[in-house]
Amino acid sequence: MEPKPPAPASESATPQFRLGKQSSLAPERGGEGGPGPGSAEGSAQANGVMSFQLMYLAHEGSVEGIRELLDGGADPNFRDSDGRTALHIAACEGHPEVVELLLQRGAEAAVEDQWGSTPLADAMHYQNHDVIKILEKHGSKHKIAPMHVNNVREVPEYEIDPSELDFSNGNDISKGTFRKATWRGIPVAVKKLDDDLSVDENKVRAFRDELDVLQLIRHPNVVQFLGAVTQSNPMMIVMEFMRKGDLRTHLNKRGALPPSYAVKLALDIARGMNYLHEHKPQAIIHRDLEPSNILRDDTGHLKVADFDLCKMLKWRRKVREEKAVTSPGNACRYVAPEVLRNEEYDTKVDVFSFALILQEMIEGCLPYYDKKNDEIEKAHNSKERPPFRAPPKHYAHGLRELIEQCWSENPSQRPDFRVIINRLSAIHNEIAQRNRWKGVVVAEDIDCSTKQCSNVPYVVFEQIKSAAYVLYCSFSEFSVRCKRALRFASRCRWSLERPVPSTCREDSAHILRYKFPALFLQFTTQMFQITCYGRFQSTANVIRRQRFKQEVEDDVLMVGRD
Repeated sequence: MEPKPPAPASESATPQFRLGKQSSLAPERGGEGGPGPGSAEGSAQANGVMSFQLMYLAHEGSVEGIRELLDGGADPNFRDSDGRTALHIAACEGHPEVVELLLQRGAEAAVEDQWGSTPLADAMHYQNHDVIKILEKHGSKHKIAPMHVNNVREVPEYEIDPSELDFSNGNDISKGTFRKATWRGIPVAVKKLDDDLSVDENKVRAFRDELDVLQLIRHPNVVQFLGAVTQSNPMMIVMEFMRKGDLRTHLNKRGALPPSYAVKLALDIARGMNYLHEHKPQAIIHRDLEPSNILRDDTGHLKVADFDLCKMLKWRRKVREEKAVTSPGNACRYVAPEVLRNEEYDTKVDVFSFALILQEMIEGCLPYYDKKNDEIEKAHNSKERPPFRAPPKHYAHGLRELIEQCWSENPSQRPDFRVIINRLSAIHNEIAQRNRWKGVVVAEDIDCSTKQCSNVPYVVFEQIKSAAYVLYCSFSEFSVRCKRALRFASRCRWSLERPVPSTCREDSAHILRYKFPALFLQFTTQMFQITCYGRFQSTANVIRRQRFKQEVEDDVLMVGRD
């Protein structure tokens, strides 16, 4: 039996509903509310007890109880003395099923309370996204310009004065959707909604949805939201500025990554995505996970960014696009098959995209590199997946099996990111243990650009020390050994004379000339430790050194491969 509130003292008097969340424009409650539209003669003649029960059940979210009252003759447009209806209350509390039922039974979608607040305004104030979509579907409109408010109390805390944003030294970054600017002395990335798009309801809705998501998330592997401009045109979202650019640029410059480095970056992505998928009360689907939407911070760690296509799951377990998906450029290569087929999907679409990104980091080329963008959907329909071209040892410890599970055709067979994190951590530990036994120090993030090439020996020296390897010499002694070590690079001179991959930058030949010596420095440094200090003298260890040297040379051949 549904719980019922106590009846008002007088059925002829219109009661005030004080339970739960109040109107988004209501002043601070210091006493009784004044008479509003709800005290009109028509409302006084309504069945006060039944209508008051209707508002109470709207607060509780009882669909069956409301249906019973409406069948019994309750007025869906009944107002209390503040002019609020059951639709106002359901919109404030975030009960989409109740909102849908009331609208189907004749509730007015654009009704205003005595302060001028509509159910849509209340739903936006309390960030009830599913209710907002239902009200907009039934014709509820914004009274004024998008996201603009008249009441000072309704201006969001994140609002930024556009005059504080300095674009004088800014330039386009990312995919052209962001511009670099300065805000209060710090560099920021600013996403603008052009003036001509401010009248496009779909663009405004997508902009608002992205803004609503960014306010909710705080994680080291998710790009940081700083504020927004919503009270004037053009509307803008202000984010932290990532100096090292996106993962796409990094992969174009580096090519195939060492497995340990690729797994390390994959862990950053997985941790950020796991936070989004397990966010409460609404799980967040990114739906556009690809290297251009993953940014690198000053330390080289990755952060998930660009939430303009994200979806929030609250009371639904799956969502569907309103129209067929058309992803620009190479973004279509990372979209899950169920999205391309315009089917219902859930968080597992991001797991599919993640698998393609992880494989790309190891292979050094785009997924389906031999196909055009308009052929990707056909490849998905035939259940085709990108080939594994790298040596099997680059997919050791179950890495290949994990990738294949993540891009499984059946979404239910794809693991959650929580499981992926555990498995990647185990793989990373196995690789680290193997490299430690060999004495290998992987040059994960040496910037071999023109400005830092002369500093490569010092970077290698510091990485060996940070990896807890014992060095029996100072840096000056190490530099002398480096000069000797460079002789080993001549053994791979033929590799430097190979044609430069078309995907590399113009200075890629210069970069490769310093990557090969850096890798040989790592090998020869360990050889100096072994030979100069008599740590290994047996025949077995000599054979072991030769085998290790061959494996290092195999790794070198992977550098610069397109």
